[in-house]
Amino acid sequence: MHSLNVELGERSYPIEIGSNLLGNPQNLLPFIGGNQVCVVTNETVAPLYLSRLLEGLSGLDKVDTLTLPDGEAFKTLDTVNRVFDLLLEKRHNRSTTLIALGGGVIGDMTGFAAACYQRGVDFIQVPTTLLAQVDSSVGGKTGVNHPLGKNMIGAFHQPRLVIADMDTLASLPQRELAAGLAEVIKYGLICDAPFFDWLEANLPRLLEREPGALAYAVERCCRDKAAVVAEDERESGRRAILNFGHTFGHAIEAVQGYGNWLHGEAVAAGMVMAAELSRLRGDIDGALVARIRTLLEAAGLPVSAPEGMTTGAFLEAMSIDKKVLDGRLRLILLASLGDAQIVDDSPREQVIEALSLCGAV
Repeated sequence: MHSLNVELGERSYPIEIGSNLLGNPQNLLPFIGGNQVCVVTNETVAPLYLSRLLEGLSGLDKVDTLTLPDGEAFKTLDTVNRVFDLLLEKRHNRSTTLIALGGGVIGDMTGFAAACYQRGVDFIQVPTTLLAQVDSSVGGKTGVNHPLGKNMIGAFHQPRLVIADMDTLASLPQRELAAGLAEVIKYGLICDAPFFDWLEANLPRLLEREPGALAYAVERCCRDKAAVVAEDERESGRRAILNFGHTFGHAIEAVQGYGNWLHGEAVAAGMVMAAELSRLRGDIDGALVARIRTLLEAAGLPVSAPEGMTTGAFLEAMSIDKKVLDGRLRLILLASLGDAQIVDDSPREQVIEALSLCGAV
C-alpha cells in the first residue's frame, strides 16, 4: 500500500493506494468519528464491491446503504435529495459519516450531500474508477449538474480519507478505463512533463491493466493533484490549471446531453482544442500538439468535436462556465509541456479557429 497526504492544515487527509483495501476495518474505522455510517453507491458498483466494503465496517452500531441509479444523467439535485431522505428517515445525526463507493458521479453527489446535511458531516471517498481515483475523489470539489452547465451547483468539502483500491479497476469497462486515462494524461501536460514522457512509453501497460503500471500512474497523479490543491484549496489561483481541457469538455457534455459522452472523453477532445489554441497563440508548436493527439488516440479517446456540434454551440455553453469571471472567459492553456497557464485574453476569432481545427462546424 502507498500512502500520501493532502496537506490542508486541520483538513488534511490521507490517500491510500493499494490492493485488498476495502474489507479491512483498520483502513476505515480510524476515520469514522461516530457509530453511524451511510454508504452511497450505484446499481453497477453495489453488486461488485458493497459487501466487501461492509466487511470493513463491522463493529459499527448503524450502517445504512443507498443504491442510486448509475450515470451522469442522474447527477442532479433530485438524486441528492434521495440521500437526504434516507439520512433523515434513518435518523442520522451530525456525527454520521457518508461513504461514497463508486465513480466520480457518486463521489461528487455524496460529498455534496455531506457538505449540506446538517450543515456538514464527514465523508470518505472510495473511488472505483480510474478517473475518480486520479482526479475527482481528491481535492474536495463536490456538486451536481444543471441543464445549463456541468457542476454548477456544489461546494468545497474535503473528505476525511480517500481509499483507492486498485482491485476495483479489474471490472472497469474499457471505455471507462480510457476515460480515466484522459485525466491521467492531463497531469503530464499541465505540471509533470517527465510523467508525460513516461505515459508515451508505458501506455500499452496501462491499457493492459498491468497492476504495477496502474498503481504508479494513480500515485503519480494523486501526488501532482495533492500538491496543487495544497497550494490553492478553493481555486482562487493555480488550482484552475486542473481544468485544462474542461471548459471545452464541459461544453460538449452540456450540449450532447450528460452521459452521452463520458467526462474523460469530453476532456480528451477539450485538451486537443486547448492545445490547438495554445499553438495559435504561439506558446507551443505543432509537434507537441501532434504528440498530444497521438497519445490520446492511442488511449482510445476522441480528439475532435462531436459530429455536427457548431462553434456557436461551444461558445454559448462556454459562456456559462464557472471559469467565466467578470464577463471574461478564462481558459487553461499550455505555455509548454508540463506548464499550464491561465489566460483571459484569447480573441474570440482565435477560439473559433481552434474549435474549427478540431471539427466544430
